[in-house]
Amino acid sequence: MSSPVTRPATRLPARALHAVMAYIRSAPGTYIWLAVLFVTTVAMRQMSPEFLDEFLGKRSTNIHNLTSHPIRVLFQSAMWIDGATWLPYAVLYSVFHAQAERWLGTWRWIAVLAAAHILATYISEGALLWGIHHGHAPESAVNTLDVGVSYALAGVVAVLTYRIAPPWRYVYLIVVLAIYGTPLITGRTFTDLGHFTSVLIGLACYPLTRDRGTPWNPMSVFSRFRRPSERQ
Repeated sequence: MSSPVTRPATRLPARALHAVMAYIRSAPGTYIWLAVLFVTTVAMRQMSPEFLDEFLGKRSTNIHNLTSHPIRVLFQSAMWIDGATWLPYAVLYSVFHAQAERWLGTWRWIAVLAAAHILATYISEGALLWGIHHGHAPESAVNTLDVGVSYALAGVVAVLTYRIAPPWRYVYLIVVLAIYGTPLITGRTFTDLGHFTSVLIGLACYPLTRDRGTPWNPMSVFSRFRRPSERQ
């Protein structure tokens, strides 16, 4: 017969698993997308470097592909990670994408990430095209490899600004602008422009957030650990 002391301990793994599964079910779009990225990342590791460059080049949202078949490459480029490590994206998706999907609902979340991914791609590639025409970039840049999910992620990170109650909202916003604005100032590449543009697009999605409940106050986390007498 198990003692009352050990019985709760044996239930902890089951409770933790239940909590994880409930969290995943609350953001189905996020984790379906993450599962696709896992499969494509595994596939990338099976390819030779030469074949991988050619393979991703056909799915890249570069100037050449956007001119010839834009819809296909805009979709396909979001199914591959620019790099071979999936786990950091699993963390970022759980922290940002899942929270945004749970808060906004799946369709509004998709609207935000799609706007960031598509518009930032065209703006950044348009800037690169301008650079080519004015001699600031080589003609070969029309075939620059550009795949990945970072524009969509930046847009979702930005829209979560409205999830947080003031004054913490402004602290979060300053951090986001610093993270994405600093590379634009120091590096000034077309991808730096794309990331910062994605942030601005995410912030412009404010109308999608206006009826999504009371903003979250980070201080509420600490209030749970205060004594009842201290809460008065």
